[in-house]
Amino acid sequence: MSRIGNKPITIPAGVEVKVDGSVVTVKGAKGTLTQTLHKDMAISVEGNEILVKRPSDNKEHRSLHGLTRTLVANMVEGVANGYSKELDVNGVGYRVAKQGKDLVMNLGFSHQVIMPEIDGITIDVPNPNKIIISGPDKQKVGQFAAEVREKRPPEPYKGKGIKYVDEHIRRKEGKAGKGAKG
Repeated sequence: MSRIGNKPITIPAGVEVKVDGSVVTVKGAKGTLTQTLHKDMAISVEGNEILVKRPSDNKEHRSLHGLTRTLVANMVEGVANGYSKELDVNGVGYRVAKQGKDLVMNLGFSHQVIMPEIDGITIDVPNPNKIIISGPDKQKVGQFAAEVREKRPPEPYKGKGIKYVDEHIRRKEGKAGKGAKG
């Protein structure tokens, strides 16, 4: 019995949901998302709720039930409120700036790292040490944030690099911190 899959999804005001077989289209203030979900899952709109039903209790259908419901709920949440990820840039001389639609990063390399803004994602740089990535698609926002972080992941000795705001870096002692042998 999937507790997540059985929960109805409430459609907020200003959001329009259209189900055409296994294709779900959600329109809202932040944009439009379309996704093709598994053909066996029955998705229906009743009043201001979306219900996801499974045809049988076999293992595959039980697995897909909660997944399908969560994907549709993320689409509804995304077009209504949007998603965002915040990243911090730590390090001497490390800074970021936005030039047009490109994110330009100075990360201690001999060159600048330039990442173009992709469709459905907006990049905001409120100060030289903070990046805010936002958009209606949770998967795209998370993936782009991971790609930005990958350019210079945080290191455990000095904590330099790009990290998520809510991420904690486990610090290590350097080799001088061990104590002298004699």
